[in-house]
Amino acid sequence: MQEDRRLAVLRAIVEDYVSTEEPVGSKALVERHGLNVSPATVRNDMAAREEEGYLTQPHTSAGRIPTDKGYRLFVDRLSTVKPLSVAEKRAISTFLDGAVDLDDVVQRSVRLLSQLTRQVAVVQYPTLSRSTVRHIELVALAPERVLVVLILSTGRVEQRVVDLSTPLSDEELARLRSRLNLAATGEIIADAVSSLRALGEDPSAGSAATVAKVLVEAMSDHRSDHRVAVGGTANLARFGDNFDTAVRPLLEALEEHVVLMRLLGEATASGTVTVRIGAEGPYEELASTSVVTTGYGPQDEALATLGIVGPTRMDYPGSMAAVRAVARYVSRILDEA
Repeated sequence: MQEDRRLAVLRAIVEDYVSTEEPVGSKALVERHGLNVSPATVRNDMAAREEEGYLTQPHTSAGRIPTDKGYRLFVDRLSTVKPLSVAEKRAISTFLDGAVDLDDVVQRSVRLLSQLTRQVAVVQYPTLSRSTVRHIELVALAPERVLVVLILSTGRVEQRVVDLSTPLSDEELARLRSRLNLAATGEIIADAVSSLRALGEDPSAGSAATVAKVLVEAMSDHRSDHRVAVGGTANLARFGDNFDTAVRPLLEALEEHVVLMRLLGEATASGTVTVRIGAEGPYEELASTSVVTTGYGPQDEALATLGIVGPTRMDYPGSMAAVRAVARYVSRILDEA
């Protein structure tokens, strides 16, 4: 019973501190949260939590604020991630359903996440090397010129115009399309490249060899593997009181995509939200920063990561819910692409 009450006290302090940005006192806790105990009992609980390292007192006579260890316990003891409201879900669906291509999906996602959480949002582009070939389409532009369209499971679309040495009839174009799709559709990029490269090196393959070489080139372009989109940097202005310890290092980190990739970490299964608090992250200079992330991709396959980054004083339940919801919607869009 005592442990449950002390956990309730910690939870209340975290919620109040995130909301008010002020150290929290025992009297305010009893009044706001209906703990059904006296302020003296709450003071004893707060002192015990401070001794255990979950709370700290900024200065004498002030209330308490959570430590990183306190935030960690708070997050770990969340029984469920609070669901978004119907209005928030509708807003996500409406905003993301209007996307026209992968770039638009990523840019919309990063704007949406930053607005929902009031933190800095970071979205990694789907990793090319982990995707599969969904379809190859050929469109005749002229008897000796075709538009090659490569569609990947990530929603990425590559287009190349290819000039052929001999003209193709509609029937020959259809046979070529079938041959290329048979070699690559459903295969991961590495296997598709191997199949198409063998076709491209076959001197008897004719136009198929020419188009196969172009497809191999398109699949070997890894520009997107380390691309990230960032949004909501202006939200850091809310933490001006913490500029030197939290905001300045984070602003510098936002300029380095390699740093952001390490902050995001490896893509976890869609629906699994990872929270790294303070010193749990990979960079000592970002010890006042927390990161909330999850993976996204079609058919629950985590091809990339999205999440939010901000000072440790954040609304963890709300941020976790928003990150998970946006990832689910983006995954659904990629599934339907």
